[in-house]
Amino acid sequence: MTSHAKKAKAARPIAAPAKKKSRLTFFPEAVEELKKAHWPTRQEALRLSIIVLIVCVVVGAILGALDYGFTRLLTDLLLGG
Repeated sequence: MTSHAKKAKAARPIAAPAKKKSRLTFFPEAVEELKKAHWPTRQEALRLSIIVLIVCVVVGAILGALDYGFTRLLTDLLLGG
């Protein structure tokens, strides 16, 4: 080995192995993270829930109409009437 290669090897810091955390530390850490989260107000939660319900009903109606239409189309094509 050349002296340059030895210097390159010696200059690289050695990473210390990460200390393994206890499984029980998960719960206090999770509680701390949940405290940091932005929680919606009751009005925001209600408004957003209503929007989700409306979108679900609209998408369900569209998919139901498409399903009905394709079923009728294939029934008419395959059975001839």
